[in-house]
Amino acid sequence: MRVRSRIQQRGARGIAGLGRSFKVMDDDNSGCLNRSEFFKALNDYRISNDPKEIEAIFKIFDQDNSGSICYNEFIRQIVGKMNVRRESIATRAFTVMDLNGNGTLEISDIKQRYNSKKHPDVLLGKKSEDDVLYEFLDTFEAHCAMQHPDSKDRQITLPEWLEYYNNVSCSIDNDDYFEAMMVNAFGFDKP
Repeated sequence: MRVRSRIQQRGARGIAGLGRSFKVMDDDNSGCLNRSEFFKALNDYRISNDPKEIEAIFKIFDQDNSGSICYNEFIRQIVGKMNVRRESIATRAFTVMDLNGNGTLEISDIKQRYNSKKHPDVLLGKKSEDDVLYEFLDTFEAHCAMQHPDSKDRQITLPEWLEYYNNVSCSIDNDDYFEAMMVNAFGFDKP
């Protein structure tokens, strides 16, 4: 993508550099880029000054169709999809969680693998273990819902799982760190 290469050519490499670029573009410090900020940034970065082209690019970045581009949407489009190594690790973690092997994670799978007893809100009596388990499910579905609004079914499919970890992956520069995080979280041996 031309936008990605131009931003990287300006020295925005790694998450910290991309964060600085985003902050520079965010003139009103709202945490999101509105159309005028995005148009100005693409012009300043000499990516395009064609309003139709910029509008088309804006729509690609604005994943949730909110009319603005928030940091996570920006990072996701600039960083792109997980590499093969990370996708393989995330897939392996899904397989570890899918205890009955049916290709979807249901609350029964999660209850057996995700211990919510020591969650701070459970310990304080603010939430039940089931509340925390359903929030775990909702986290995955919320990430997938940006692209597939009808996906809320209290189950996590492999594509939903990968979509979530693709978003997590965007904020981690180092493949070894991503692997260590997944191995520690889901208790499987390194490949």
